[in-house]
Amino acid sequence: MKTFFKATLLLAATALIAECIEFLINLILAKELGEKGLGLYMTILPTIFLIVTLASMELPISISKLIAEKEEKYHRNILSQVTKMAIIFTSIFMAVVFIVLPHVPIFDAYHPSVRWLLLIMVPIVSFSSIARGFFMGTHAMGKIAVANFLRRGLQLFALVLLFQLLDFKADISIFLALCAIVASEIGVFGYLLLEYLIKLKYLNSRASSLIDKRIVQKSLVSVSIPTTGLRIFHALTHAVQPFLIKAALIKAGLSVDMATEQFGLLAGVALTIGFFPAFIAHSLLIVLIPTVSKAHSQKDSSLLQSLLKKVMQFTFLYGVPAVMIFYFFSESLTKLFFDSQEATFYLQLLWPYFLFHFFVIPLQAFLIGLGLIKDAFYHQLWASTVSFSLMFILGSLHSLQMDGIIIGMNMGAILLTLLHYWTICKKIGVSVFVLEPLKDV
Repeated sequence: MKTFFKATLLLAATALIAECIEFLINLILAKELGEKGLGLYMTILPTIFLIVTLASMELPISISKLIAEKEEKYHRNILSQVTKMAIIFTSIFMAVVFIVLPHVPIFDAYHPSVRWLLLIMVPIVSFSSIARGFFMGTHAMGKIAVANFLRRGLQLFALVLLFQLLDFKADISIFLALCAIVASEIGVFGYLLLEYLIKLKYLNSRASSLIDKRIVQKSLVSVSIPTTGLRIFHALTHAVQPFLIKAALIKAGLSVDMATEQFGLLAGVALTIGFFPAFIAHSLLIVLIPTVSKAHSQKDSSLLQSLLKKVMQFTFLYGVPAVMIFYFFSESLTKLFFDSQEATFYLQLLWPYFLFHFFVIPLQAFLIGLGLIKDAFYHQLWASTVSFSLMFILGSLHSLQMDGIIIGMNMGAILLTLLHYWTICKKIGVSVFVLEPLKDV
């Protein structure tokens, strides 16, 4: 338990710095792109994340789970087999992306070169995922922390360098902002590759044992495919969400430009501010997956129950003060981006969305560690269906517009949290209300 919290604190401390840098990044983007440009940037971003999700095949999660469950003597052979699988998959996926990208209409509103940025990211993300998964599984969280910090630091450096030296047209500015993301991924890949090769040299000097190829493939596929399915669905819903929101607002009577600007305020300002503390939740997720996986494989119910209780308490302790700050200081915070009363109001209305997502992220890690990925997918499906339905129906009403959108977002977050929590409590045998072991367990 001490190792768990030490790793979490290390990741959280580094992630805090990275989140501060990301906050500066979004400030720069808001100033350089304007409301409409920021809306266009935020519209394309979920699609890019979808490609990244597909390219990674959730290898960090599946590899970390497998590495955490197996002894060190098997690690070298596992990594060798994983690398071969990654090469085959990456080659196939790059060919598919090369053929499909020119025919995707979503990119028509952007610079023509944006499509090919995604093609560059595919091999970078795929092979970075192997190193990430290995370091997560061996609890080398310092390297993960440095990689996360490096990504944001390089992105900020690239943006400052580009936008401070020269002025660009709107489409070129958006393209360069996306180039900064790719440049940061390349830098992270270089760092992780170097650290990975050093660790691989160490493993080569140690006695190793072979592990059946079918066991490795089955273990990876049993986690990667459903987890990738979950992430794809999550990325798809986020890719569709901008268009659904803008369609609802247009139906409610706003012009296309006004709808784009309102979405820019929601995603580029309110969500950027509200998700700032989520670095703590993501730090918990990274450490929880291998920890819960190992405890579950050893049938250590008491450790699982203790972990859940402490994670829920910890999330409550930082989540509630965070959303209170967002609510009462919303005007001061949103003015850092734009002097907009709409953005201030959106931030205040979204406090349930933020708070419950702080719980959702570590709870999802629990589900993955317990092998309940299918349950997590069904929960996401139900919550998204309810949320999107409410967002479109209520957002289309002239009397509600963006208020209706936010009501739908809040309801989806609450439903998803309750479904995750109830399933985990049932699996590990604790009471939903008091987090104590059930008497018959």
